[in-house]
Parts: sequence; structure tokens; C-alpha cells
Amino acid sequence: MISQLEKEVTLRFLRSRKKDGFLNVISVFSFIGIGLGVAVLIIVMSVMNGFRTELVNKIIGFNSHLTIKPYSKKIDANKLKNKKVSNNLNYSLESNSGEAVILKNDTTKGILLRGYSKLDFEKLEIINNENFNGIKNSLEKDAISIGKELSFSLDLEIGDSVVLMSPSSLDTIIGSLPRQKSFIITSIFDSGLADFDNNVAFINLNSLEEFFNYSSDDRNLELFLKDPQNIENQKEITQRIFEDEFVYSWADMNSSLFSALKVERNVMFIILSLIIIVAAFNIISGLTILVKNKTKDIGILKSIGVQNKSIIKIFFLVGILIGTSATIFGIFLGVTFSLYVENLRQFLSNTFNISLFPEEIYFLSKMPSEINVSSITLIALCSILITIIVSIFPALKAAKLDPIKSLKYE
Repeated sequence: MISQLEKEVTLRFLRSRKKDGFLNVISVFSFIGIGLGVAVLIIVMSVMNGFRTELVNKIIGFNSHLTIKPYSKKIDANKLKNKKVSNNLNYSLESNSGEAVILKNDTTKGILLRGYSKLDFEKLEIINNENFNGIKNSLEKDAISIGKELSFSLDLEIGDSVVLMSPSSLDTIIGSLPRQKSFIITSIFDSGLADFDNNVAFINLNSLEEFFNYSSDDRNLELFLKDPQNIENQKEITQRIFEDEFVYSWADMNSSLFSALKVERNVMFIILSLIIIVAAFNIISGLTILVKNKTKDIGILKSIGVQNKSIIKIFFLVGILIGTSATIFGIFLGVTFSLYVENLRQFLSNTFNISLFPEEIYFLSKMPSEINVSSITLIALCSILITIIVSIFPALKAAKLDPIKSLKYE
């Protein structure tokens, strides 16, 4: 417990006095340093959390959440009626895919073709966003839907004709030739990720199987879940039910990307935490100088019977109050900036006529930010813990002062 005397002495030591001018400067800089460190850490972590969330939303917008691929025999879709799967299942689609070459005038480019039936194509989230151009139910036998970036690179528009070349061969009187077929562009989609828009196109499922000489038994089963975030648990359940098939998720397809994001997030946390640590060391300097300046006061307190543990508490509380108040200030500042980071970006861009967070690089129209309570709690706890640690040494030093020596020259 903290006694009333300890509280009053602590508050007295915290009050500004003219003769403690340099000490007050150190205390102010300690406060500002810890506060800014906490604020910067919260802002960076919020932006990185927001970026990851936006990226995940875009990825699960054009990829199936779970894909079941057959090994040797056709997938039994009736297994989807199992309650463990159906309870979290939104809808399922049949699909197939293959790599081909697209030809336009003298330009060639390799692309990945995805095949869906006309009705299933309309269910895709990427087709139902506001950036989709064309008719949704237009994926007929000789129709193709391409990405915005591919349309730019090959100078294509809706209604243009392109030729696709398949790696499967066609036997002719002069030998085996690559299979070729003309398709009409009926729609252009925009996923928000240039890599996907430039390398993926959709055609009718039957046309794809004919083009690549596939069998209908080779079709994949794509599952779209109600909760795609909790993917690992659902993947394990699905794999146990479809034990003779290969099951993979959207997270498996982008594992390297999200692993890199996780490593970057952890590294940023460690690096920015050094700001707090450096600022916290100012508390050691401030408290050490405070002990020197208050030598007489410490001697008087000890001479009237104040115990060493009370002296430790007093100087320990001084450091804790500075660190805790700075942490609270930093949390307020960081959360405020995180909430209005996009407004701040727009203001700076318009004021100084510079491009911050360009869309063509990051594929996002605005700077994302997601405030995570657990991250803020962790940052606050780390900040206060660092403050506690650095306050121990000056407090112990104050308690070791000899009251006789302290008052000898006073």
C-alpha cells in the first residue's frame, strides 16, 4: 500500500520549481519521447493491420476460400451435405483451369484460364463489384472475361476478338499443332490487384475442357465460406471429409506473402519499440538528477523516521507516473491519428502536391487503418513495463543515501 505521506512527497517532487529547470526539461523530453514512441507504434501497427485486412479481402474476393482437387476419380459433391461443412458453407462452384497463350496482333502473353459455368460465373464476388464492366451472364461458349490490366497491356476492349493457344495438340495431316480458338471479350473485371488482373481470364467451363481436352471428372470443387478468416480449422474439417482429394485454401496459395507481412510486422514492432526504450532511459537520467537535487530532502525524510522502502516507493512512483501518463497520451495521439490517417494523407497530398500511398503501387485507393485493441494493449503494457524497469535503479540509489552525509554540508 502507498501511504498518504508517500503520495504527497511524490506529487511535490513532480511539481515544477525554478531551481529544477534542467530536471524539468529532461522530464518533459522523457514524457514526449515515450508518448511519441507509443503513438508511432500504434499508427504503424494500425496501418499494417489495415493493409493486411484489405489485402485478405481482395484475395478472398477473387479466389475460392477452399478448393478441392481430385486425384484420380470424380469428386463426390454429396459429401458437402455433411453438417460440419454445410454449417459454414455459403455456396460451392465447379471449376477447372489451364495455362494458355493469348494472341493479339503481334503480341503474345501467357495467362491462366479459369473455367466456370454461365450461372456459376455470376456468383463470383469479383463479378459483382462496382468496377466490373460488361454483362454478368455473358460467359457463353466462345466468350472470355479479362482483367483491366490485361486489357491495358494488349489494348483490348469489350467486343474485341482474341486468339487463345492451348498446349494440348491437335492432330492434322501435317502433324501435331497447338490447339487454337477465337474468343470474344464480353466483360472486363477489376480485382484491385494488378498481378491477378494481368494474368487471369475466365471462359466457359465446357469451352475450357474442350480447349484443353479435359474430362468433366477432372473438375475442381470450389467452396465459398461464411467465415473465410477462420480457414485453417475449416480446411482440416474438409480434408477429413474429402480424404481422397487434395484440399488447399486461399491462405496456402498466398502463404509466402502473408509470412512476409507477418515478419515485417514483427520487425517493425521491435524497431519502433526501441524509440520507447531510448525515451525511457531519459527517465533514469531524470530520476538520477532528481535524487542528487533532493539529497537534502531525502536526508530529512530519513531523519524523521521514513523507511528506505518508502523512499524507494516515492522515486519509483515518480518514474511510473511519468511513463504511465506518457503512455496514455501516446495511446490517445496514436488512436486519433489512426482514425484520421486517410484525411491526413489527403491533406498533405493536396497541400504539398505530392503523391502519398499511390494507388498504382499499393493497389489500394486509400490508406487503410485498422485499430486492434489487443495490439494497443500489448504496446501499452510493454511501455509501462519498460518504465517500471528503468525506474528501479534510481529508486534503489535514493534509498541507499546516508542521511548523515546528506545533511552534513547543509
